[in-house]
Amino acid sequence: MSCDSDPYVFSTDTLPNDPRFLPPLANGLLGWRVYNNIMHMGGVYNGEGGNCHRADVPCPLAVKIETGEPAQHTYSLDTHTGIFTHTLSTASVTASQSLYSHRYYSNMMVMEILLVRQVMSEKPVTVNLVSSFTPQSKDIVFEPRPDYKGARHIQGQTTTAEFPGGSCPTVHLIWTTISPTLTLLPEQTKARWGFILIVANSLDSAETTFDEALNLMATGNLRPSHEKAWKELWLQSKVEVKGSERVCKALIGCMFFLLSAFPSIHDTSSTFGGVSPGGLSNGGDGQDYWGHVFWDQDIWMYPGVALFYPKLARAVLEYRVGTIDGAKDNAQKQGYKGLKFPWESAVSGREVCPEDIYGQQEIHINGDVSLAFQHYLYLTEDLSMFREGRGSEVIYGVADYWVSRVTWSTEEQKYHVLGVMPPDEYYYSVNNSVYTNTVAKFSLQFATELADLLQHSAPKEWKEVAEQIKIPFDQESQYHPEFDGYIKGHPVKQADTVMLGYPLGLPMSQEVRRNDLEAYESVTDPRGPAMTWGMFAVGWLELGEAEKAQILLEKCFKNIQGPFQVWSESSDGSGAVNFLTGMGGFLQAVLFGYTGFRVQKECLAFSPLLPNDISELCIRGVNYLGHQMDWLLRKEEVCIVLREQGGQVSNHKLCDLQVVLKASGTKIPLTPGNPVTFPREPGYVCKLALTSSCWPI
Repeated sequence: MSCDSDPYVFSTDTLPNDPRFLPPLANGLLGWRVYNNIMHMGGVYNGEGGNCHRADVPCPLAVKIETGEPAQHTYSLDTHTGIFTHTLSTASVTASQSLYSHRYYSNMMVMEILLVRQVMSEKPVTVNLVSSFTPQSKDIVFEPRPDYKGARHIQGQTTTAEFPGGSCPTVHLIWTTISPTLTLLPEQTKARWGFILIVANSLDSAETTFDEALNLMATGNLRPSHEKAWKELWLQSKVEVKGSERVCKALIGCMFFLLSAFPSIHDTSSTFGGVSPGGLSNGGDGQDYWGHVFWDQDIWMYPGVALFYPKLARAVLEYRVGTIDGAKDNAQKQGYKGLKFPWESAVSGREVCPEDIYGQQEIHINGDVSLAFQHYLYLTEDLSMFREGRGSEVIYGVADYWVSRVTWSTEEQKYHVLGVMPPDEYYYSVNNSVYTNTVAKFSLQFATELADLLQHSAPKEWKEVAEQIKIPFDQESQYHPEFDGYIKGHPVKQADTVMLGYPLGLPMSQEVRRNDLEAYESVTDPRGPAMTWGMFAVGWLELGEAEKAQILLEKCFKNIQGPFQVWSESSDGSGAVNFLTGMGGFLQAVLFGYTGFRVQKECLAFSPLLPNDISELCIRGVNYLGHQMDWLLRKEEVCIVLREQGGQVSNHKLCDLQVVLKASGTKIPLTPGNPVTFPREPGYVCKLALTSSCWPI
């Protein structure tokens, strides 16, 4: 089967029994699960410290259409446009209810209802709008405000700041009144109604956006402006396969829900609140990790988005920059120097994990954050992020933390990192987690490299600790134990040591890579979180075992719940829902597994390999050093097309690129608009002249 039958539309005639698996609609600022009377706004949390959670915001669009007649129902999520539609058909009328979070105007959500008469009649046709909305919240004290241009208006403030002395955000809601019924008059064959909801932090922003919405409705551009924004996003990224409709739909769902969690590519407000495991639609008090931001954002979700969208990648980095003060406070409270990024983050960067041990011990988050910055620099060479954007403060602060956190072992003549929890959270207070020590080593090396680029004097300790930090290795078994004292064969929760190969890129022989995979695959909890098996799949693809990789990757399908491709954290449907972390892991297994893409210092390496049931992989919009490339991978050949440049980068001189094939040494220049085809083999894309520098250094 192929993707030719438009797998971008997810349809069903019955809704999931579990409302958690209804489709989320989000736009990087507002998030909502359809029909729910609660929504969320990015950056709006309530509660102090470990009690901090996404504040519940009442949603006036929590409406279902009903009729007294027998009806057929169709529910569809069109991921081309980000619009959910419920179509209800009776003998007398077809009613369509469309819902969307506006992709361009991020403070705006919309409901549209279309009634079309089925038979000519002199009788009016009426449908009921059944609302579950109440203008109240357990997190925000709302008060009514005067109507604005005929629309309802309430204003409120969260009750408790994230930390003592912190601010409580204000929330304004302005929405057009929704009547309990809509009627098609006798003389009408069809009629359309539009309902607008604006959610904003200030009165000025709320009123300005509502005015814009009225203008868009008056000119007929409300839905077109939303659809245009989604079309523009999809033009910059597409991941499709031929041979497996199930894989194809899963990839589309992953890209759609991940992109929904990010701001508009035109957003210049710098108010992005990060990406939580369950996205913006989830994360209230006691559910879906309270809407906090974890390493999930930087390690699991970020790479698949950064490969296509430098602006969205930068938004993630800017979110971390915005939490520098909180990270500094965390380090000081632990008695260390530099920056300690929180295991669970909200707005300030202060630790908001409900259980202290995670914030104290799961310190690999620092290296995870640093790796995202390094990935961005290698993809873009955008040093402005590190100069004016303060990214260097993040990298240097992380390095200073590691230097103050390590302990010198006179016995082993190595630096140790003591008392940590690895990514595998079944263990705690262990010494020398191999993952933690490796990300520490790499973030120290990157700090030294960046300091050299920016002509900053790097403390000698950065290089010294990086060179002498212990990376646990069992010489007899030729594998990496998860930490000092780990007993081979003991159960692990999730991908941990297997991530040394990818995404960390720790050099090792194929024998050691295989031994690591075999040692941990058999003891990894089958009920563990969804992202795990994608990392095993990448590992086996590295070793040329595509079919073994595919068997593991297909385990992820158990986490896809219902017709709308909504993921659950665990395969039995439990845990966080709309689990973006799992989607990110699945996407990486294809984007970095099937292709062998590796983002390296001076090149984008590739080593393609497809499993038997995938005949073709098409990846459009790969963004490298300001260029966009479309890749077509088949069983025995690869085709790359460098896109013609639009006006968006006209102010920057772009480097010329070439493909270098490793086995033959063949060098093929890439010129815009001219396809380049070559036999499937490992290689890399790099600058035509390695000494040249690219934009916007």
